[in-house]
Amino acid sequence: MLMSVRRMAPLSMIFLLMIHGVSSGDWGVSYSPSHICALKDSTVIVRCTYKYPTGYEIKKAFWTKGPADDVNPPDLSDDPEYSQRLQYLGDKQQNCTVRLSHVTQKDSHMYYFRFITNITEGRWIGKPGVTLTVTDLQVETPERVTEGDSVNLTCNSSCALTDRATFIWYRNSQKILTESKYSNKLSLNPVRREDLGRYSCAVDGHTHISPAVYLSVMYSPQYTFVGVSPSGVIVEGDSVTLSCSSDSNPPAEISWIKGGTIVGSGRIYNISKISSDDSGEYKCKSINEHGEKYSDALTLNVK
Repeated sequence: MLMSVRRMAPLSMIFLLMIHGVSSGDWGVSYSPSHICALKDSTVIVRCTYKYPTGYEIKKAFWTKGPADDVNPPDLSDDPEYSQRLQYLGDKQQNCTVRLSHVTQKDSHMYYFRFITNITEGRWIGKPGVTLTVTDLQVETPERVTEGDSVNLTCNSSCALTDRATFIWYRNSQKILTESKYSNKLSLNPVRREDLGRYSCAVDGHTHISPAVYLSVMYSPQYTFVGVSPSGVIVEGDSVTLSCSSDSNPPAEISWIKGGTIVGSGRIYNISKISSDDSGEYKCKSINEHGEKYSDALTLNVK
């Protein structure tokens, strides 16, 4: 929707308008849209039109972010921070459209269009102007989730993006597919251990990518098994090392069992100068807050 923008003219200008037979309604600036939420590093186009009485000639037309009541507001085209990024697409008749590229959060301001005619008091500034808010993206996720839970990740911005956005999701820098093309939410239902990793989001067609956020998925111990070194024939007096491997999150506590008796703890169980009394079946037990898992038994025969 176009918004017509006016300001009260000074007394001298009112007098001049009366002489020329025109009214303040013959002057104005319209912006579309009047509020813009843009993604960091994107390009913003403000469509703008302006009007003035017949018989006037436009001498200068420019955009500014200075105070609306500034008598001599600065031309952004002369500002080093804008000169390479700002392109005036309008003319000196009715079109005042402007394009600003590679926007940053420092560009969040209210901007005004101003034009000056060949008559001393024939100048106008369109206020209120266009409000530009530049935002980045942030992924919001639960700090800890458990395998089997229903989990939603959200790609947030500080304001609702003006242009309709297609969101893209990444896990460990690899693009992943989502069911909802335009949704800023990623649903993991149910979440699996394979889903843990660093998640980030972006908007299709834009270069800005959110900082990555780690999703930690808790699960009970799995794939628990025992290894032995050396793996060949074991002779009395040898040094033997048993190792327990287990996949779990958080890491599991390990205990060693010979027969029905706990004989040690930790992922490594060393038997120095092994004897025939050490012969028997060994297995390890891994346990965390989400469950436990026993390995298959390993039989040691000491010669």
